[in-house]
Amino acid sequence: MSTDNVTIILNHPNLHRYQLKVGTETKLISYCRRWYMVITDSREEMEKKSPDSGKSTTTGHLIYKCGGIDKRTIEKFEKEAAKMGKGSFKYAWVLDKLKAERECGITIDISLWKFETSKYYVTITDAPGHRDFIKNMISGTSQADCAVLIVAAGVGEFEAGICKNGQSREHALLAYTLGVKQLIVGVNKMDSTEPPYSQKRYEEIVKEVSTYIKKIGYNPDTVASVPISGWNGDNMLEPSANMPWFKGWKVTRKDGNASGTPLLEALDCILPPTHPTDRPLHLPLEDVYKIGGIGIVPVSRVETGVLKPGMVVTFAPVSVTTEVKSVEMQTMKH
Repeated sequence: MSTDNVTIILNHPNLHRYQLKVGTETKLISYCRRWYMVITDSREEMEKKSPDSGKSTTTGHLIYKCGGIDKRTIEKFEKEAAKMGKGSFKYAWVLDKLKAERECGITIDISLWKFETSKYYVTITDAPGHRDFIKNMISGTSQADCAVLIVAAGVGEFEAGICKNGQSREHALLAYTLGVKQLIVGVNKMDSTEPPYSQKRYEEIVKEVSTYIKKIGYNPDTVASVPISGWNGDNMLEPSANMPWFKGWKVTRKDGNASGTPLLEALDCILPPTHPTDRPLHLPLEDVYKIGGIGIVPVSRVETGVLKPGMVVTFAPVSVTTEVKSVEMQTMKH
């Protein structure tokens, strides 16, 4: 890496994703976002039970409802999924693009997608839930400002995820350990409870989840819990007529209390992340991509400090030094 022709490209003027252009190569060295959220689920290998709590379906449906993907594309996914005998995966396929993911019905690699709410730009990291791909889950979670823990309300499914070796427990613990201090709980598949949309089942799950997350460090009073159906869309954007008993969620926190009903309102109540700008620049690298026509793209985010044109930056541990020549937001230079 030389010290010439370095360009920083931002995806948003207020935040922290940058591309580093060195000569003809472009290197993404930090992610600029108003929100960077990771959604994780409890996926447990269970005999005679579904291994999927509906994380990708919930995420895909939310993206669709928020205008992040058009109806024609969803209809295309529906037809393709039906041909494979997986008609219920049409929303999950918004994020699960690998052949193996679609054939097995599980998320393997992290997937990024963006949409807008009335308040924020949201970047979702759809992280794998299966234990075989836990390293990919950690990679995605490490970049998040908030985690949405999706647990399945179906008989036996929740119990498998919350048991001693369950994925719900592991993912909640990993999220907290990786510094994701804001959490939302989505109790999914409420349409599959016995009876459907059971208030008793929801309250039972929330009680057990709250007990566990308190043990690992979260304050349950600051965590919004929402009963949803990722497939049918219940309580995603609007209150569900199928759950009139749900009077909404409330969170109590020193930075301001909040309340609402659907999942979307819970996302809008996430607190903005703060990064100390008075400390030295720190950009831990997350991943490296090769993009055709651009070059090698390392991915990271600004943890501390400020990155701006004219700065000389050093990459450790190889001590490669270069100068930032300009800052851009997509095609806009700063």
